[in-house]
Amino acid sequence: MDVTLTGETRLYYIVGDPIAQVKSPPALTAILVARGANALVVPAHVTPEDLDLFMKAARATQNVDGIVVTVPHKLAALAHCDEATERARFAGSANVLRRGADGRWRGDNTDGRGYLDGIAACGFAVAGKTALLVGAGGAGAAIAYEILARGAAHLKIHDIDTARRDRIVARLAERFPGCVAVGSSDPTGVDLVANATPLGMRAGDPLPVDASRLDGAQFVADVITKPEISPLLVAARALGCATMPGAGMFDAQAQLLVDRMLEMETV
Repeated sequence: MDVTLTGETRLYYIVGDPIAQVKSPPALTAILVARGANALVVPAHVTPEDLDLFMKAARATQNVDGIVVTVPHKLAALAHCDEATERARFAGSANVLRRGADGRWRGDNTDGRGYLDGIAACGFAVAGKTALLVGAGGAGAAIAYEILARGAAHLKIHDIDTARRDRIVARLAERFPGCVAVGSSDPTGVDLVANATPLGMRAGDPLPVDASRLDGAQFVADVITKPEISPLLVAARALGCATMPGAGMFDAQAQLLVDRMLEMETV
């Protein structure tokens, strides 16, 4: 990455709480520079209480062209979009916003595509398979949609926020009737176990599923990038499971994010 900062450098933020675990700023900056942009991706640690203030400041800063959104702000970020793609509206969340030439902010959610592309790159095809997804937040809703859109036979969704879980199950049931149901932390009997929660980022976090019920024939995927191999994946690998760490999702998603950051002029 070779960035020369000048008064013409365009800024993109990646915003989250916490933010120290995020590895993407140099990688996204390198992709932007490789595409000929004079741009820099900067991490921003913003609490939920201050997100509205941050977004107002970003709108007022004329050399800020876009924002990548990570936990826990993806649901709230959608409200800051003047327009959004269909998949972002379905997920009820946005993970990338772009300021258009007209000054309007347009949002998308690439989490589902990135997660499933990463799993596919690891050799697992979800079509015709069964899955358990833990986490129905901003990333989870997008991942749930993509799992079913790619032809999974059945998906169970578990979230400790039962109201949020039930909302996404109901919406998916309208789009994919007979293919989705409420799940639990028990991963028994499914082909894919997918974690879309931040559990495992902090020492002492509980595992998102009952690892004692995993079996070696299952594929286990995680969104967590720090630690590189999450506690869930450590447990899964000990049982012989094939896995995808959060870096696999990011590697698959990075180009999609930059596409949105540079080119989102229409939705």
